[in-house]
Amino acid sequence: MNIPQQLLLSITFLCIAKSISQEPQLEDFTQTISGSNLAIEMVAIPSGAFIMGSPVTEEKRNSDEGPTHTVQLNAFWISSHEITWELYNLFVNRAIDDIENPSISSEVTINVDGVSGATIPYVDMSLGMGTSKGLPVGNVTQYAASQFCKWLSAKTGHFYRLPTEAEWEYSARAGTSTAYHFGNDPKELDKYAWYFENSEDSYHRVGQKQPNAWGLYDMHGNVAEWTLDQYLPEAFETRTNVTNSPWERPVTKYPRTVRGGSYYDDAEFLRSAARLGSMEKWKMRDPQFPKSKWWNTDAPYVGFRIVRDQNIPKETEIQKYWGE
Repeated sequence: MNIPQQLLLSITFLCIAKSISQEPQLEDFTQTISGSNLAIEMVAIPSGAFIMGSPVTEEKRNSDEGPTHTVQLNAFWISSHEITWELYNLFVNRAIDDIENPSISSEVTINVDGVSGATIPYVDMSLGMGTSKGLPVGNVTQYAASQFCKWLSAKTGHFYRLPTEAEWEYSARAGTSTAYHFGNDPKELDKYAWYFENSEDSYHRVGQKQPNAWGLYDMHGNVAEWTLDQYLPEAFETRTNVTNSPWERPVTKYPRTVRGGSYYDDAEFLRSAARLGSMEKWKMRDPQFPKSKWWNTDAPYVGFRIVRDQNIPKETEIQKYWGE
């Protein structure tokens, strides 16, 4: 007997909902960093299923955003704001490495001395936009962002990493299926995002615009954000109707997936489903040979936010999440 597709989809979502309801609910928390007065607000994202990608009817969509497919994800935490220069410089300067954390978790055990240290930038990597309080870090490579996550894991004992592309889109949508988390009209973007029309060609202090329904700021615009995934234009074509926690593990340096659009972009590139692959030209003005693995010179519009994962990978696998 053939089961109608709509009924089959309903059954699938019921099964997903049942499995989700049995999982413990996470709560928001503030991640402190021993030796610093800075902290990172982490938002609990519930487990669930969503339609990833954009329908063919979405205005300004690109072919790499389809076909749409259902993705199921476990619960996780994601930072409410993009990582700032102040936070990232704790990792670059490493002045607080030896300050003991009395409340360190035992989820992961890493010697902070064993975490690779970023090189000190030889020019102003903000390209004049500033690195003062609350400004998002930019011009960092995906590897550098991942090593920040490893360093923070060593300092806290929690497992931090970049979000997968699926986790990023799920978080950005916050339960919606529209082009943006607030709807389909790009004229509303000014309330929620810094982009080409209102940014005056610069990033801005994080958290000034309105958040999405899950309390996440600047998911659209300000700086675009690294994910863990290799950028594969046809990635969605190979997925099943329901895909569990997809991750396109990188096998080459370029391209890697960036999400969210930036202050430099037009509205269409800020859509929840919009995808971008990293490019070698983001290091065009780097005079070093070989070029820095830590810094871009021509992508001040690319930064990141972080995820805390409650599902700790095996010791043989965990390094892959940090770009190693």
